[in-house]
Amino acid sequence: MHSLLRRVPSHVARALITSIVFTSLPVALHAQGARSAPSGPAVSALTTSGDSANGSTVGDAVRVNSPRDTALAGGDAHLVVADRVVIDKSDHLMTLYAGGQPVRRYRVALGFEPEGDKLQRGDGRTPEGVYRIDWANPDSRYHLSLHISYPDRADVKAARMRGVSPGGDIMIHGLPNGLGDIGAAHLQTDWTDGCIAVTNEEMDEIWRTVPVGTVVEIRP
Repeated sequence: MHSLLRRVPSHVARALITSIVFTSLPVALHAQGARSAPSGPAVSALTTSGDSANGSTVGDAVRVNSPRDTALAGGDAHLVVADRVVIDKSDHLMTLYAGGQPVRRYRVALGFEPEGDKLQRGDGRTPEGVYRIDWANPDSRYHLSLHISYPDRADVKAARMRGVSPGGDIMIHGLPNGLGDIGAAHLQTDWTDGCIAVTNEEMDEIWRTVPVGTVVEIRP
């Protein structure tokens, strides 16, 4: 699957992913327009713990409603403002923090080569390190996108020493426009060019929760 994705344009790869995801879903999910999450373990509780802007259901997200959350939201316990995002690549999990406390957690899809740090444009890897959300795009080809500040100076210097381009356009984003009904089934494979992908419903929540300037730590 991954080798095939490397050989075709990104729009063709997305079509392949769509076909694979839908043909692998149970008939019952087809009848529902693939709006339900596929069977499998969900993130039950926090205590149990691309090179082009490619663009999981809210049911997989974990909400922690503490007095601090309510205060941040001005009385709405479901609206918080995150000040840090931590992405654990090995676990395919993204956790939002506010005041040092985890407040949201999502399952994510990564670049089509999920292991290892990003070294150059086109390698399909999601970068590792500490960055920031430096701008937001409401008109992305994928359902909303938050740009991560890769490459930083160290990334550019390292790539120059290797004689390659570091790449860029690494985003947190939803599903390709028009394909939102795939929902959490997209998690069955790592399909982006290096971005971090969630479902559209989750991206709506992240968009409201994570402001420009938020620190993003991406761990191996």
